[in-house]
Amino acid sequence: MINPLGDSGAAPRDRMGRHVRDLRVSVTDRCNFRCVYCMPKEVFGKDYQFLERKEILSFEEIARMARIFRGLGVNKIRLTGGEPLVRRNIERLIGMLAAIPGLDLTLTTNGSLLRQKAQALKSAGLNRVTVSLDSLDDTVFRRMNDVDFPVTRVLEGIDAAAAAGLAPVKVNMVVKRGENENGIVAMARRFRGTGHILRFIEYMDVGHTNGWRMDDVITAREILGMIDAEMPLEPIDPNYPGEVAERWRYRDGSGEIGLIASVTQAFCRDCTRIRLSTDGKLYTCLFATTGHDVRDLLRGGASDGDITSSISEIWTRRGDRYSEIRTANTGSVKKIEMSYIGG
Repeated sequence: MINPLGDSGAAPRDRMGRHVRDLRVSVTDRCNFRCVYCMPKEVFGKDYQFLERKEILSFEEIARMARIFRGLGVNKIRLTGGEPLVRRNIERLIGMLAAIPGLDLTLTTNGSLLRQKAQALKSAGLNRVTVSLDSLDDTVFRRMNDVDFPVTRVLEGIDAAAAAGLAPVKVNMVVKRGENENGIVAMARRFRGTGHILRFIEYMDVGHTNGWRMDDVITAREILGMIDAEMPLEPIDPNYPGEVAERWRYRDGSGEIGLIASVTQAFCRDCTRIRLSTDGKLYTCLFATTGHDVRDLLRGGASDGDITSSISEIWTRRGDRYSEIRTANTGSVKKIEMSYIGG
């Protein structure tokens, strides 16, 4: 096999000097929610054609890609979707990935199935979970998920994940003006002191179907001001270089929050992420317009060395910095849907 780190022993760098460290794997393009900012019902309706089973990477193919990426320096894999817990027997894949030495294995979920699956996920080898939760107000939450799903069941899933040892649980709130900004302080109040890490995410122009406008963005500075006015905060250092969330802790020591401000405070220069779609395409940016097919290599007899060389070439050509060059006009560029490549 070709040495994936090259003759110099150094992992490949892209055109901005960034290593690849974080692989996000979309295990399904399906989801049981129809969140208005991700998979709106008017696009992803009853007649929407999702991928056929033969088009989707098998668990064995995903595990093979994970091993190859581990050789390239990736030390963290996050399973996403769609909603990853709707992929049948997802625990088997987690077990396969957990067997790869040196990987931090996490999963992002809408929490709808977490209460039932938390212990099985932990037993299979999952380290942590991140739960998307956009409001504690049941009326607002049901409107945003657009399938009338109650918020209490997501909260039960968070409790089950913590009890199973999938901790600390991270809770992500996407904030959209006119939808859920009135619940920001209530969310902070609810998770303060629980040991969970609450993160607020600026509403982003992911994909092409969510109708994004800059006017809909509640900025990280606005969010910080709302919380700090009631529960004083102070900044803390990042956990690691390239961490996307700006960290703040409560001055009384009762916990911390994170602010993900990819619209108003771009962090492209430190981005070390690559995404593997459900059907085996690599995307070097969340806001990508095209991908690179590796499924044909996996199914066409290519060796691990061949695939490693292909990935290295893709990465070394990478120059993505969408969030740094974003304007009101770039929001209209037709990008790949987040539900297809994961968040």
